[in-house]
Amino acid sequence: MAAPVMDTCHVSCCANRTPNVVSWGRGGLIAFGTCNSVALYNPQEIRIVEVLNKHTGRVNAVQWVHKQDCSPETQLVSGGSDNNVVVWEKQDGKFTACAVCSGHSGPVCAVDAMSLSSSQLLVASASSDSTVKLWTCSSDTVECLQTVSFGSGFMMDVSLALLPGSRVPVLACGGDDSRVHLYVQLSGQFQRLLTLTGHEDWVRCVEWATKDGELWLASCSQDCLIRVWRLFAKTATEPDQQTDAVIKMKENVFQVSGDEFAVTLETVLAGHENWVYGIHWQPPCVKGDSVEQPLKLLSASMDKTMILWGPEEDSGMWVELVRVGEVGGNTLGFYGCQMSPDGFMILTHAFHGALHLWHCDSNQGVWRPSVVISGHFNAVQDLSWDPEGEFIITVGSDQTTRLFTPWTRNGCSEITWHEISRPQIHGYDMQCLTMVGRFQFVSGADEKVLRVFKAPRNFVANFANISCTSLEKLLGCNDIADLPEGASTPALGLSNKAVFQGDLTSQISQQDSEDFNSLSDQYKESYFQLLKLTEPPTEDDLLQNTLWPEVQKLYGHGFEMFCLASDSERTVVASACKASKPEHAAILLWSTTSWKQLQSLPCHSLTVTQMAFSPNGCLLLAVSRDRTWSLWRRGNPDSDTESSFSLYANTSKDTAVHARIIWSCDWSSDSKYFVTSSRDKKVIIWGHCGSGVSVGECEGESVTPCSSVLDVGDSATAVSICPYLCSDQSYLLAVGLENGKIVLYKWRPPEDLSSGADWSRCGETDACQSHTLTVKRLRWRPRPGRAGHGGNEEQAWVQLASAGADHVVKIFNIKISAL
Repeated sequence: MAAPVMDTCHVSCCANRTPNVVSWGRGGLIAFGTCNSVALYNPQEIRIVEVLNKHTGRVNAVQWVHKQDCSPETQLVSGGSDNNVVVWEKQDGKFTACAVCSGHSGPVCAVDAMSLSSSQLLVASASSDSTVKLWTCSSDTVECLQTVSFGSGFMMDVSLALLPGSRVPVLACGGDDSRVHLYVQLSGQFQRLLTLTGHEDWVRCVEWATKDGELWLASCSQDCLIRVWRLFAKTATEPDQQTDAVIKMKENVFQVSGDEFAVTLETVLAGHENWVYGIHWQPPCVKGDSVEQPLKLLSASMDKTMILWGPEEDSGMWVELVRVGEVGGNTLGFYGCQMSPDGFMILTHAFHGALHLWHCDSNQGVWRPSVVISGHFNAVQDLSWDPEGEFIITVGSDQTTRLFTPWTRNGCSEITWHEISRPQIHGYDMQCLTMVGRFQFVSGADEKVLRVFKAPRNFVANFANISCTSLEKLLGCNDIADLPEGASTPALGLSNKAVFQGDLTSQISQQDSEDFNSLSDQYKESYFQLLKLTEPPTEDDLLQNTLWPEVQKLYGHGFEMFCLASDSERTVVASACKASKPEHAAILLWSTTSWKQLQSLPCHSLTVTQMAFSPNGCLLLAVSRDRTWSLWRRGNPDSDTESSFSLYANTSKDTAVHARIIWSCDWSSDSKYFVTSSRDKKVIIWGHCGSGVSVGECEGESVTPCSSVLDVGDSATAVSICPYLCSDQSYLLAVGLENGKIVLYKWRPPEDLSSGADWSRCGETDACQSHTLTVKRLRWRPRPGRAGHGGNEEQAWVQLASAGADHVVKIFNIKISAL
């Protein structure tokens, strides 16, 4: 089998904001829902190893199908907002969807599954249509066994187990009636035999564990409490009359085909100060020939803490063994928790999708935070490489700007990408950004203001550590010595304020004296603390200590920002905002030295959707919702006056080739051609046909299509031309589609436009590599080779970064010599 043209180098994503969406398998892989996909994450390698695409709505619940003998799972169940439950099975080392259970009329919020035999699976799913459905899945058939309706109530979680000493399945459901309902399968149908009361608010999570022939059930609730119940088989030999008075918990008794079972409340655990969303028993482990279940329970709460509980050896009383959590930031708490198969790592996912992982230092018994992956928790709108190609910056509708860079762990040859800074955490959805130099960028959000950010000294120092570059070299290219140390956001503000060395020293001296001179000393403006990083930072630090100071605001637009571009010399920034009238659709140009507005370029009648400066810096290209493009030429740069741009060429309603909105545009590296892509599924390359000179250098010659019209089969929402030519001197283009696919094409200037032989398709993302929603932006790395790698053979590689509406940022390695 030939190696794929596109090799996925990095996937950045985070967990969906629902409680049951993460599951840790015995094979060591963590499965979690991210947008409409299920991601399989390897915590040892710190990277996503596989992405499973089948759902058409948000994935809300994921659960591995555990095996009795504790061997690695081969099946996985997921439920989503597309009302479906998907069963995934491992075949030839890859997971594929082997069954889809359709029948719910509302989003599925919880799933569980267990093996009935080697070929048959029992699946339980709870949905917001007020039902719990039970399914049997075998290799070729899916059957809905039963639908249990709860009237106007909802079940938040379901858990399946086998009754002690039998093969009879028992189902626990916890819901908004503050009760836990137990259903047992009698003659094929599940019947409610018991309702456990005690919680005083919605039950959020239930989970069974089997120990020494007894079942233990844990339930947690919004009443901040956890209740642990024990289910056991009653023996007939117990005497009715006991001589001594013994205080016993009340037993709830039920019968199943002649056998009598009892349920008692074992303990109530109080320790959290907010809703408890998730609980998880430590996974059983194999000791000798038997499977042993440790009595340890993990809980996660909205109070931003996770607690590990267990009974004391002497008294048997349940106590808090470990408490870990998150400090700082303006986030809400934790949604769910999981434990590694060996019990030495614990994981939780937070309200903003971030994963938090702690590992137990076996020598000292101390729990320490570990490096995990992170990503946006909403659509990623734009991305940009730094001019040297060493890191990427992304912006998203989750109101954050994030910076990712490659990192090589000690004693490990593998390079993994990580978020090492979150320069901007905003109050508006982010929309666009452009780099201005190596450590400065301009960003636009759903507001009328553009904001300029400059890296603080602390970031540059940490970036030097993580990327193994010399600090002097980095600061030299930044040509400044008086950089602030960091930044912090005032309690009620949106602007990141610079924090200087002086602010930090006064802060430390105040902490030493511990007496507050005034009220403002108690409520500090600056929460920034200096970081010395040798590995990627934790979520706490990203939220609080990696912000960049805002150095300028640019006012001039009348509506929300939509797109940005900067020229190759980093002297001019172009910006455009949402517009429904020609007077608002003008492009504004800004000087990057004075940050003053240089010019307004009116031409389009609706929103300008994307802009690009030519690599030689002479031309500015803009494409618009009005289905036309415009080309602006810079005046004589040698003249004394500030060189201004004037309209050089444009298409009008009559001359436009595209029949729908033009989404994207880009230039070839030699400035001879530019490309436009549109909702009408067409991709077209433009230039001075046959002249072989850069656009704008042929006086009197018009700009016309230089390629045949390429139909890509779906709305083309992003396009980018590789800055390096293929070995046969053809241009390499990446086209991103609305359905999430990315396609590679080679193009060479044709003799005859009508032949259509100028385009050749040379690669595309497969189902696992594609985004599940619209591709928002494509950007080639500005240097050849793979970021973080060295060596001569790197010239053969190029890297492509893509941002998707499915919350994911991907980086692909492409061997240009093999195309």
